[in-house]
Amino acid sequence: MSSHGERSPEASLGLLDATMIGMGAMIGAGIFVLTGLAAKTAGPAAILVFALNGVVTTFTGLSYAELASAIPRSGGGYAFVNEVFGDLVSFLMGWMLWFAYMIAGALYALGFAPNFLELLHIYFQGGVPAPEHAATVIITGLALGAVALLVLLNALSTAASGSVETVFTLIKVAILVVFVGFGFTAARFSGAEFQPMFPAGHTPIDLLPAMGLTFIAFEGYDLITTVTEEVKNPRKNIPRAIFISLLATVIVYFAVVIVAIGTLGAEELGAAGETGIAEAAKSFMPSIPVLGGGEALIIFGAVFSTLTALNAVVIASSRVAFSMGREGQLLPRFGQIHYKYGTPAVAILASAVVMVLSVLFIPIRQVGNLSSLFFLLSFVVVNASVIRLRRERPNMTRPYEMPFYPVPPVLGIVLNVLLGVFISWQTWALGVVWLGLGVVVHWSLERAKERRGSGAPSTEADASGTDIQMQPQQED
Repeated sequence: MSSHGERSPEASLGLLDATMIGMGAMIGAGIFVLTGLAAKTAGPAAILVFALNGVVTTFTGLSYAELASAIPRSGGGYAFVNEVFGDLVSFLMGWMLWFAYMIAGALYALGFAPNFLELLHIYFQGGVPAPEHAATVIITGLALGAVALLVLLNALSTAASGSVETVFTLIKVAILVVFVGFGFTAARFSGAEFQPMFPAGHTPIDLLPAMGLTFIAFEGYDLITTVTEEVKNPRKNIPRAIFISLLATVIVYFAVVIVAIGTLGAEELGAAGETGIAEAAKSFMPSIPVLGGGEALIIFGAVFSTLTALNAVVIASSRVAFSMGREGQLLPRFGQIHYKYGTPAVAILASAVVMVLSVLFIPIRQVGNLSSLFFLLSFVVVNASVIRLRRERPNMTRPYEMPFYPVPPVLGIVLNVLLGVFISWQTWALGVVWLGLGVVVHWSLERAKERRGSGAPSTEADASGTDIQMQPQQED
C-alpha cells in the first residue's frame, strides 16, 4: 500500500464522534461482566465502587483535558509526555500505551466471538445456550474476522470508522437505558437490597480491591486524545468530549448497577459473576419483539460493546504508533499519511498485525492485567506532565485550565498508584520485562539513526519526508 508523508491528518470528526470514541471504549464489555464480580467482592457497596472509580478517573480526566487544549496533537498521553519529558521517558510512555491498546484490542476481539455465538444460538435454536466450550478455531476465526473488518474500515476512512463508532455506541447505550427503565419499574426492584450497605462478611476495605478490579471499565476517555488532529476545533472539542463521555458513562454505570443489585440482590448477583447483568435482565425484563427476552437483549448489547471497544482501540493504538513514527521514535513509515485515504494506514496495519499475533499466540487472559497496569502508570505520568508543564511554561496558551490546581493531578497520581498496589506482583514483573525490552528497542533505534548519520529524530523525519506538521485548524 503506497503512502507518503505530504499530508496532515484530516479533521473529519466532530464533537459527537470524539465523545462516542470515549464512551465506546468505556461502556465496553466491562459493564456486562464486571458488575457481578464487583458485587461478589463488595456486596451492595458495589454502587460505591463504580461511583468512587468515576471520581478517581475524573482527576486524571482533568489533566488530559488541560493538556489536550494546550498540546493539540494526536497520540494521546504519548504526545503530552513527548512535549514535557525527554526522549526515553516519552518513548516508554508510547511503548506502554501502544502495547496496552493492542492487547486490549485482542481481548475485545476474543470477547466478541463467544457473545456473537451465544446470540446466534439464542435466535436460531430457540434459546438453547451456546456450547460451553465452543471450538477454538471458531472463536479465533470470529475474533480475527472482527479485527480484519474494523482495520480495513479504519484504513480506508477515519470518518467512516468514527461514524460506525457513533452508531454502535448509541445502540448499546440505548440497550442499557431499556434495561434500566424496565428495572426501576419492576415489581421486584427494592431499595432494601442496599440495607445494610456492608452486610456481614463485607467491610469498607473491600471497596479498594473491587475498585482495582473494575477500574479498567473507566479507561477510554484517554482514547479521545489519540485522534486530536482528526477532530474539528480540537482545543475546545477534545476537553468537551472528555467530560461528556466521563459524565455519561458514570451515570450509565451507576444506574445499571443500582438496577442489577436492586432486582437480583448483591449475593445472587455476585454468585452469577460475569453473567450477572444477563441474569438480572432475565429476572424482570419481558420479551421484546424481534430482540427476544432480557438475556438476549443483554447479549446483543455485549456484542455491540465489544465491537465498539475494539474499533476504539484500533483507532487509538494506530494513532500512538503514528505519532511515535512521526517523532522518529518508531520506523518513519509509521508516521506517514496515505496519499489517497488520508489515514495513517501503515500504523493501522502494524497495530493490527500485533493484535492478530496476540489473538493467535499470546496467553491473552494472563497479560490482560498488564494492560490495566500500563494504563494506571500512564495516568500517573500524564498527571506529572501537567505539573511539570505548569512550572516550566506557565504562560503557555491553555484554552482549558483545570480548577483547584494542583489538587487534581496530585490526587490523580496518589490514587492511581494506590490502585496499582492491588495488581499482582507477577503482573508488575511482566511490566518491568516489557519496559526493559522498550529500553533495548529505543537504544537500538537511536544507534541505527546515528549510523545513518543523523542523531536527531526531526532531521531524519525531514529528510525522509515524514515530518508532518499539524496545520492550524479554524475554530467552528
